[in-house]
Amino acid sequence: MRVLTGWLTRLSHAVVLSWGWRRAAIAFCAGAASALALAPINAFPLLFCTFPVAVWLIDGAAAGRLGGVITAAVSGWWFGFGYFVAGLYWLGFAFLVDAKTFAWLLPFAVIGLPAGLALFTAAAFGLARLLWTRGPLRILALALALTATEWLRGHVLTGFPWNAFGYALTGPLVLAQASALIGLWGLTLFAIYLFASPAVLADERRDTPRPWLVVLAPLVLLCAFAAYGAMRLAQTPTQFVAGVKLRIIQPNLAQDEKFNYGARQHVMARYLALSDRASGPDSTGVRGVTHLIWPESAFPFFLSREADAMAQIANLLPRGTLLIVGAARPASPVPTPGMIRAFNSIYVIDHDGAILSVYDKMHLVPFGEYLPFQSFLESLGLMQLTKVRGGYIPGAERKPITVAGAPAFLPLVCYEIVFPGEAVPLGGRPGWLVNLTNDGWFGRSSGPYQHLQQARVRAIEEGLPLVRAANTGVSAVIDPLGRTIHALPLGAEGVLDSPLPRALEPTLYVRLRDAPVALLMLAGLAVMLWRRLRSP
Repeated sequence: MRVLTGWLTRLSHAVVLSWGWRRAAIAFCAGAASALALAPINAFPLLFCTFPVAVWLIDGAAAGRLGGVITAAVSGWWFGFGYFVAGLYWLGFAFLVDAKTFAWLLPFAVIGLPAGLALFTAAAFGLARLLWTRGPLRILALALALTATEWLRGHVLTGFPWNAFGYALTGPLVLAQASALIGLWGLTLFAIYLFASPAVLADERRDTPRPWLVVLAPLVLLCAFAAYGAMRLAQTPTQFVAGVKLRIIQPNLAQDEKFNYGARQHVMARYLALSDRASGPDSTGVRGVTHLIWPESAFPFFLSREADAMAQIANLLPRGTLLIVGAARPASPVPTPGMIRAFNSIYVIDHDGAILSVYDKMHLVPFGEYLPFQSFLESLGLMQLTKVRGGYIPGAERKPITVAGAPAFLPLVCYEIVFPGEAVPLGGRPGWLVNLTNDGWFGRSSGPYQHLQQARVRAIEEGLPLVRAANTGVSAVIDPLGRTIHALPLGAEGVLDSPLPRALEPTLYVRLRDAPVALLMLAGLAVMLWRRLRSP
């Protein structure tokens, strides 16, 4: 024990006393290594090594200007920059799909975006330094500050909560069950405190008389979450909705083909052939399937303007089978010369080729589906990745869609599912979540696995089954506890037949949302302010 404590003390001194480029390098490397806790690696114990470094970096900022706030913020920026560069490198793949047009923007995606997101981490370290005290309460200061700025990251400028620190505890399914109690932001608060707590083992005994208690307390709570998760999984077997048979199509279309109007006949033939294929030996084609599901932006054309495509869909679907499909929808029935205004939509189509319901995506992707200051940037020759002049138009409302033969479902296009609380609005609780996406932009990288992990957490938070259709994967059917019933691997063409899991009763998180976490953070802030006022 003394050997470990002595080693941590020497390490903490090296970090605290570091300066200049060495300090920046330590912060960057600690942040980058923290990204290994995310999917698909899920090496979350590594954070027990990287988050204490964050504490020691703030400790070492005491001699800086404004009480060390500026120095701490700079260290926080380097920590966040490393984390986001390592965690979001795959965004650059999208700019290589049409390299001739977009490759020059790649540095802005893989360097510029992480640099901007790191400002939130910088603010967290600076705020933590304002609340900083000697001893174990400084761990609470970091947890409060970093959780607050992570929440802001998920909401400011349309929000981007991707890879929030709480996801580190959702790789193991038993730990992910805690999201049904406290949601992502509660997990984030707990995770930061848990992983930063070993920093106190290097403290002087006059500052932290019983350092092991500071570490032991969150470990006990972690074990309690694991026990709760194991009991919940054991006592809640997956149940299925009677009479529902889903078929999910994963066409694995290349992006240059998927958005090429000249390839429309080949794309349509691919969907039709896959849809008529069954995974069992006693296949009857689409007959017997109640709901056929194709991914986001399935066609390189406006479906409602292609009578031949609608006729082929009608010929494919037997009576009683519905198609749920993602497709661009023109904003007006008559084409406007030189300008295409469209929605990124989900259609529900019946066996007669009639469009029964439409959902228009509300939360659009900046620079992917629209440009900030759209008209001005287009006048400079810029365009978003989807090349829709004028940009996609956001939808007005997300609510459950009623379909025959199954409970009502909530439509979610692409990354709409990564927003906790917002993804599933209050009122009109659906029976399942349908997430149509096109992760083909990002190739065989960490991005699709991170997207899947975050979608799974939404299912657990809400107590709702998730049905996911992705162009290149990972398509899956996931039950309300996050168990994968069936899945297709990334980068594979395939057909997935599955029953529909039954929803659970609303979880504690659904009933209370983030109110308990907000109250806990306010109480923690009051304790920190009281301690600061009493400090000499």
